[in-house]
Amino acid sequence: MRVSLRLVSGILGLGALAGSAGPALAQIGDRLDRPGEVQKSQVPAELVPPAPALSPEEALRSFKIAPGYRLELAAAEPQVQDPVAMAIGADGRMWVVEMRGYMPDLDGNGEDAPVGRIVVLRDRDGDGRFEESKVFVDQLVLPRAIAVVGDGILVGAPPELAFWRDTDGDGKADAKEVIAIDYGVKVDPKRPHLANPERAPNGLLRAFDNWIYSAAYTRKFRYAGGRWETGTTSFRGQWGLGQDDYGRFYHGSNSDGLRVDVVFSDYLQRNPHLPRLTGTNFNAAENQLVWPARVTPGINRGYRADMLRDGKLKEFTAACGWWVYGGDLLPELAGNVFVAEPAAHFVRRFVVASEEGTPRGKNPYPQQEFLASTDERFRPVNFSTGPDGALYIVDLYRGVLQHRISLTSYLRQQSVERKLNDPQHLGRIYRVVPADRPVRRAPELVARPAAAWVEHLAHPNSWWRETAQRILVETADAAVVPAVRAVARQGAVPAARQHALWTLEGLRALTAADVETALADAAPTVRAAALRLSETVKDFPAAKLLPLARDSVAEVQLQAVLTLSGRGDPATDVALAEVVRAFPKRLFLRDALLSGLAGREAALLEKLAADPAVKADDVEANKLLTGLTRAVFGARDDAGIARIVGLAGEALRSGGAKRAVALLDGLVPAAGASRRPIRLAAAPVGWTELEKNTATAQRVARLREIVVWPGKPGVEALAAIQPLTAAQQARFDAGKMLFGTVCAACHQITGRGLDGLAPPLLDSEWVLGPPERTVRIVLHGVRGPITVLGRVHTGDMPAFGALDDTQIASILTYLRREWGHTAAPVDPDFVKTVRAETAGHTDAWSPEELMLIKK
Repeated sequence: MRVSLRLVSGILGLGALAGSAGPALAQIGDRLDRPGEVQKSQVPAELVPPAPALSPEEALRSFKIAPGYRLELAAAEPQVQDPVAMAIGADGRMWVVEMRGYMPDLDGNGEDAPVGRIVVLRDRDGDGRFEESKVFVDQLVLPRAIAVVGDGILVGAPPELAFWRDTDGDGKADAKEVIAIDYGVKVDPKRPHLANPERAPNGLLRAFDNWIYSAAYTRKFRYAGGRWETGTTSFRGQWGLGQDDYGRFYHGSNSDGLRVDVVFSDYLQRNPHLPRLTGTNFNAAENQLVWPARVTPGINRGYRADMLRDGKLKEFTAACGWWVYGGDLLPELAGNVFVAEPAAHFVRRFVVASEEGTPRGKNPYPQQEFLASTDERFRPVNFSTGPDGALYIVDLYRGVLQHRISLTSYLRQQSVERKLNDPQHLGRIYRVVPADRPVRRAPELVARPAAAWVEHLAHPNSWWRETAQRILVETADAAVVPAVRAVARQGAVPAARQHALWTLEGLRALTAADVETALADAAPTVRAAALRLSETVKDFPAAKLLPLARDSVAEVQLQAVLTLSGRGDPATDVALAEVVRAFPKRLFLRDALLSGLAGREAALLEKLAADPAVKADDVEANKLLTGLTRAVFGARDDAGIARIVGLAGEALRSGGAKRAVALLDGLVPAAGASRRPIRLAAAPVGWTELEKNTATAQRVARLREIVVWPGKPGVEALAAIQPLTAAQQARFDAGKMLFGTVCAACHQITGRGLDGLAPPLLDSEWVLGPPERTVRIVLHGVRGPITVLGRVHTGDMPAFGALDDTQIASILTYLRREWGHTAAPVDPDFVKTVRAETAGHTDAWSPEELMLIKK
């Protein structure tokens, strides 16, 4: 086998929170119990039906499905075993990830064995049942993600993301190219909390923009012309990732049924001066209530009354697999989001509607689910859309679902008493089809040249459109450009025109004329795509984009503000500010504007404050001024902050108390934010009158220790910052480079962290506190949950004790002196001492243990 290594990602980010763990109690999961809590089942034993392993035919009879639909079996053991993900290639073959090593017993013994596989299934006779199975890749440890790419497959098996190909035509992979080495953490039986399979990267969704994204991961990948590219993106979701016609990502966490990135999250990373903005990770679910078909005592905390309703799970606890259906076999389901709940044996259908650009997801079946089983071993974990237009459901089919990292003593006892651990290596893949009309089958597809795929950009089934776009971009054949352009401009349906536009982008053939035509398209999804695509066309005229900032469709308008705010034009900034003020019900416009203003916030603030048309009591204008002020404060711009105080004073003197309050509100740190002082050279103009006025006095009082200057009454003299020595400066410089390589992927180069992955380092009380704690964290890791700046972050940070004393001292010196920090540097000898003192410590620290360590 040929193995190559290129485009390999950096070392796993310092502080990456990979999953929950706890001290060694009866079970690791017991650590979250309340004091004195008794783990007793809430469901009487006589009400719990048996849970034997059913044959596929028996299992089919256990389902209740919504009217109008029918469930068919597409594949089952022994052809498929322990399936967790699937994809269907351009030839109609089904690729399945088999996580055969998951929880071999209740202690997870043998979980590190290389028994995972990728199998290829074929339906030889066209009856809809995939009866042939061949192993394509084996000897994997807990593989979890797959995507068909080029002439091979992309597979996630921690810690690697690898591209596997069959170069000799024997049906088995013989060439492996490693694309990333930080795609999760490799299983370590001695330290299970470092490699929680419930939280490692997964998903591998190819988005409209030709990049492959993952859930729970901060990198993206692109393949074209036989070459791989890599880029960075934001952390999102836990298990599963879907995309709608606007390109919005759907995801969530185990107890969170429906989250959506209303704003493509990369936009919100543009302005490092702002705190967390709205628009990503937005809760779109009407509620978290669920309606299983059977009692569910076999959930991890089934001993808590608040977890159950009449013996059944009350709210999501293992939500996963988010998928947006786009097939044509079930057109009434188009655009609906499907979510698996394996702990309660059902599939949720969310119907998503827009309310002024805000997505809202509802369950269309009152107190019921789209699909539910009375079989306790039905464990849906993923979905796919097939070339036949059907919705495919991946069923892990096993008794034990909970990983040992979170397993409670209660659930262990349930599993033992009801013999849920065996048998193993079963698995099913189902197909949802209409119940009232004939169902077409997807025959094996013959190979075809790239040009033959152009017509499929207009297919009514998303599988065909997405496959066509993928193949056309990957083959990079310039000869197809005229035909693709014709679809982009004249395609019969909006989806065709949208896919064709992104195909042109992938072929590096998109022109300003293509974009201009699409901006005038009747379909809002196409207009929104054209706005985003305009960013790839050099010097595209802003004048052609600005009218869409007042588009009647909220989603188009939002994209226009996102696109235009990043152009850096002051006149456009003013025009967009007026748009934001004019549409107060469109919740995300303000942050969309602020996200693109990095470095220009103070200029726009001055213009708005000086504009007589912007009244001092204009509620929306004042909200925007608060946001602008907050960005200036986040940049720690001394002159800008002094000017804001001056503007507040001017507003107060002219009778604009509401304006003055709005300006000051942006300077008051939000709950949990840094209270590190801003040091001004002198008292800002207007401070005294703001202190005395009843409308602003309270705000000014809250700034007493935040905005300071020499000789300020009531404030202790601030110690002078000790400059770094030459040796310390050298360590700082080295630490900056190390941080970029080791830490920034998760904590971000700005130190602001990523929600769900890594807490902020900027102004962190841990970073600026006793170095005895931070050295221990780097050496041995830390277990979550951990509170940073008033916010709780769950999961773990792995140990980085492999770094030497000088490297650790350099990173910590950098963190304690970057971003305006003034804490003392760290010496390598200090790290050496702490390393020696803790040499016998083999586990990650808990925050409680670390807090016992004083200076």
